[in-house]
Amino acid sequence: MTEQFTFDDVAVVMGTYNEEQAIGPVLADIDRVTDGRAEVVCVDGSDDRTPEIARKMGATVIEQEPQGYGVAVREAVLTPDRPVVVTTDCDDTYPMEMLPEFLERINEGYDVVSGDRISPGAAAMPTLNRYGNAAFALLASLLMGRRVHDTTTGMRAYRRELLHDIEWTENTGLSAELLVRPLMRDYRITEVPIPYRERAGETKLDPFRGGAEIAASIVTVCLEERLR
Repeated sequence: MTEQFTFDDVAVVMGTYNEEQAIGPVLADIDRVTDGRAEVVCVDGSDDRTPEIARKMGATVIEQEPQGYGVAVREAVLTPDRPVVVTTDCDDTYPMEMLPEFLERINEGYDVVSGDRISPGAAAMPTLNRYGNAAFALLASLLMGRRVHDTTTGMRAYRRELLHDIEWTENTGLSAELLVRPLMRDYRITEVPIPYRERAGETKLDPFRGGAEIAASIVTVCLEERLR
């Protein structure tokens, strides 16, 4: 029988960078779905009103000089003391309505619950991104010898101890690393199909440079884990 967690045991964390259009709706959704019981942590490098809005809505804001996606998210996942940590992106693309199902899967004994945007179709995702994310998942699957469908999703739930037991090294490719290393160390992982919405605001990732960095991260992490 695994320990049964509630939203009082959950922290929802994100890296934020100039997301003043989306931060309000995202935090409002988290508050509504969790009845205000989940802790919210934003690691922020913005020069707009994002941190101001987040604080007014009750989030803990850790200010950080912009150093890339992975640096912010690594700080975010390692900060909370609560036993369940959920990552999301602050662009209003991810469905906070899925939080109860993610928590239910953690309570079933999974160490990581990963939101799969690709299997349902991800129609709102730009075509280049959709094909690229499917290719990253295929690459990781081939290198790991285990099929995964979405290695780059930003919405996952983790048991806190896992996040502290593994050393995280990647920046742009951190979202893939956060799935690949636990999978290759035989933690219990499940993917849950989730709907995906059109983002609010402008994307900050160059699809070609960022895509190359993610692919390189997947290869590097898979090889490192093979050689452990």
